[in-house]
Amino acid sequence: MNLSNLISPAGKKKRTRLGRGESSGLGKTCGKGHKGQKSRSGGSVSPGFEGGQMPLQRRLPKRGFNNPTRIKYNVVNIKTLTGLDPTIAITADLLREKGIVKRRGPIKLLSNGEVAAPYTVTLNRVSRAAKEKIQAAGGTVTEL
Repeated sequence: MNLSNLISPAGKKKRTRLGRGESSGLGKTCGKGHKGQKSRSGGSVSPGFEGGQMPLQRRLPKRGFNNPTRIKYNVVNIKTLTGLDPTIAITADLLREKGIVKRRGPIKLLSNGEVAAPYTVTLNRVSRAAKEKIQAAGGTVTEL
């Protein structure tokens, strides 16, 4: 016995050969039946096609509106800033470098949590309550 003999039983199964005589069970029409779109070469119906009936995606009403110019902000709360060094200015690049923000796009700072040190914050948007908390702690806020 050597490595060339070690084959799993699943690996020994031969592929089904179509169109090799009537007695094979898959001869003549090769399992496709007689006539019709699906028996032809290259013949298949597109996904969602319901044989001429109005497809489901067209029967259902449209709902809502997707605003193409909407700005999606990455939200950061004040409580996540507590572990950062207060001597370093907090910018979008710093938050991405530390792994606090993972997605692209502008960042908005919200007021959930307490401010422990006077931070210097420079971000796209800062909520009014967050700005008041940072300034009350002796920090500065700049919006881009």
